[in-house]
Amino acid sequence: MNEDPNELAKEDAKLDEIVRRGPSGAIALAGISTAIVIGLWFVFYFAVFLPRGVLQ
Repeated sequence: MNEDPNELAKEDAKLDEIVRRGPSGAIALAGISTAIVIGLWFVFYFAVFLPRGVLQ
């Protein structure tokens, strides 16, 4: 397992660049998931609760 130190340095630099960019994909996924859940809540609210009217 004799790897060139220059290759290891290049791989470390690539990894550092990826980490420096941050978790943008995870944040986008969380935002999309949240929007879907809120959208489904509104659909449920307008399709189920409002047609039933006021409960007494």
